[in-house]
Amino acid sequence: MRSFRLLAAGASALALFLSACQTGGAPSPTTAPPPTTAPAKPTTAASPAAAASPSASPAAAASPKPAASPAASPAAVASPSAAASPVAGGPKPQVKVASFNFDESEILMELYAQVLETNGYTIERHPRLGTREIVEPALQSGQIDLVPEYLATAEAFLAKDQTKASSDPAATQKALQDLLTPMNITVLDFAQAVDTNGFVVTKATSDKYKLAKMSDLQPVASQLVLGGPPECPQRPFCLPGLMRVYDLQFKDFKPLDAGGPLTVAALDSGDVDVGLLFTTDPATPAEHLVELTDDRSLQPAENVTPVLRRAVLARFGPRLQDLIDHVSSLLDTDGVREMDRRETLGERPGAIAAAWLGMHGIEER
Repeated sequence: MRSFRLLAAGASALALFLSACQTGGAPSPTTAPPPTTAPAKPTTAASPAAAASPSASPAAAASPKPAASPAASPAAVASPSAAASPVAGGPKPQVKVASFNFDESEILMELYAQVLETNGYTIERHPRLGTREIVEPALQSGQIDLVPEYLATAEAFLAKDQTKASSDPAATQKALQDLLTPMNITVLDFAQAVDTNGFVVTKATSDKYKLAKMSDLQPVASQLVLGGPPECPQRPFCLPGLMRVYDLQFKDFKPLDAGGPLTVAALDSGDVDVGLLFTTDPATPAEHLVELTDDRSLQPAENVTPVLRRAVLARFGPRLQDLIDHVSSLLDTDGVREMDRRETLGERPGAIAAAWLGMHGIEER
């Protein structure tokens, strides 16, 4: 999930991460709480863009969905509902699954946790563990085993460079694996679900200026006001990227929220003409809003992608990976958007995930 989240944490947290990466040690308990104690849920619901979600830049709009991950063919993926329990008559193997500290990540955590539970694994949950500065060192040190990531954000975070992210999910997956291999972490199959930056206009604005894709904005951008997160003028996949890739010179920029209700309200009122929403935002498919296609591939590949400690994979064998990959093979952007919508209506992440798994023939244990 998003470049705005990538740099949200302070320099001290980043220093902690870099130290953990160099030494391989666990994060200091004063900075990274033990996995058994998850942070309290925020009193205000955080937009997926806040805190730790995908990274480098929120969202590739309605561009064609990326090609399926090359990892495993459907024939090679065992249906979770049919897979046998990994241990017969003995203690069940335990997997420690975590999420970042925002709603969508917790829902994704539940999807993977529940499919493993269905097939005989004991799950230790660490919901809303924190930002990437906390979660990544915990993964490397073995305090957690599995976390749903976002390709480009994870790659940019580890490379400490947001400017080189690719819109090609396979290339980004390889780049991420190259960075994680020395840490003994494996990148599993990426899903078709993408949570990245999407730029939207109202249907009235789309009709008036005949806007369907981002390049259509070029002749009229000087008449339009762009709205987005306050960080947009500094983020390479927001205003600087729009200027560089699409040659867009807007009339003005208004700082709003990170792909949330303020942006939607500003579009509806006419305070802004173009707004940034994330591609899994429940407001994106509203009848009166049109998401413009990223026809020049500015936005990086923010596909949902679980990452797993290799020690766990070696211990439990390929069945565990097959179960996780099976969920990813069924997960698309519309599905994540619908689950996010249900969360805004007050449903709990566990119930949302169970319903999705049931709809796809994967029953909760």
